[in-house]
Amino acid sequence: METIGLIGGMSFESSAVYYRLVNEMVRARKGGLASAELILHSVNFEEIVALQRAGDWDMAARRLADVALRLQVGGAGCVLICTNTMHLIADEVAKKISVPLIHIIDETAKSLHASGRKRPLLLATRYTMEHGFYAERMKSLGLDIMVPDAADRTTVHDIIFNELCAGRVHNSSREKLIAIIDRAVENGADSIILGCTEICLILDPDRLPLPGFDTTTIHARAAVEFALGAEEADEEEAA
Repeated sequence: METIGLIGGMSFESSAVYYRLVNEMVRARKGGLASAELILHSVNFEEIVALQRAGDWDMAARRLADVALRLQVGGAGCVLICTNTMHLIADEVAKKISVPLIHIIDETAKSLHASGRKRPLLLATRYTMEHGFYAERMKSLGLDIMVPDAADRTTVHDIIFNELCAGRVHNSSREKLIAIIDRAVENGADSIILGCTEICLILDPDRLPLPGFDTTTIHARAAVEFALGAEEADEEEAA
């Protein structure tokens, strides 16, 4: 089994979900008391948020690249950045390591294509919805994403940072998000991307007006597929 390297803490609320999902998936695949070979480096999210607000993405890239390299030196066979927003600098991080960086946007696009979806609504932080890196990469992968209008983008961003990242889940906020999705249905969306790794804390992708794609689960599953791929191939060959 390959060791999975997780860059977490952005926020630790969703990093805990990653840890649980990866281990649950390994146990489901291997049985018994199996769990993942995993290294988690959790950063101080307050420092990362300060860099986001300042628009200092170069410093953010250096910070996460340093963490990624530490994970590689520690034995990680792959690295995941456990947040959508910080994939804005994923390419810079990937250049600093020689093991694969499993990209959350690429894996989400694969899931959308497999389900025949073409026009997803993206619910995420303001940085992810507005910066352009997410939409551009999705477009290069054959998908045309939608984002909410300006007022709704502010609502989603505030729910993420002021509530979900602080461990607070409110039914009133869930209702606001569902209303945003309902408006997207009227405008032609065919699916929903839970494009922030905390949104799974408030929305169940299987109980939405449109098919939901939870990037946290998709990313975790890709890590497990990578980690167990070589081992299971060896077992099949031995059999």
